[in-house]
Amino acid sequence: MTRNERWKLLGISMLLVVGLAACDKPGPAETAGKNLDETADTAGQKLGRAADKAEAAADQAAEKMGKISDNARVALDDTETTARVKTAIYSKPGLKSLKINVDTVNGVVTLTGSVESQSDFDRVKEMAEAVDGVKEVENHLKVIPAR
Repeated sequence: MTRNERWKLLGISMLLVVGLAACDKPGPAETAGKNLDETADTAGQKLGRAADKAEAAADQAAEKMGKISDNARVALDDTETTARVKTAIYSKPGLKSLKINVDTVNGVVTLTGSVESQSDFDRVKEMAEAVDGVKEVENHLKVIPAR
C-alpha cells in the first residue's frame, strides 16, 4: 500500500469515527422528533379526557331523554285508556254518558259525574274495568234518579 493510500484510508477511518461519535449526540432532527412524540402523547391524553367527558355527557342526556320518553309514554297510554273507557261507556244506549267524566293517571281510571240508577253505576264501573290498560277504577259517580 502506498503512502497516499494509507492517508486516504486513515482519513476515511477518521470520518467514520467522527460520524459514529456524532450519532451518540441527539441532533436537531432527533430532538424535534422527541418533542413531536411528547406533544402527540399530551394531545392524545387530552383528547382521551375530552372524549370521556363527552361520553359521560351523552350518557346523561340519553338517561334524561329516557325518563322524558317514559313519562311521555305513560301519558299517551293514559290518554288512550281514557279514550277506550269513554268509547265503551258512550257506545252503550241508555246511559246519559254526557254526565260521566273519565280521567286516567298511571292506569288508574277515575269516574266522576252522575248516573240515573245503581245498576248504571255498577255497569259503568264494570265497563271501565274491562278496558285494556285499566289497573284500577275509582268510581266517584253519584246516583241521581231521573225526574
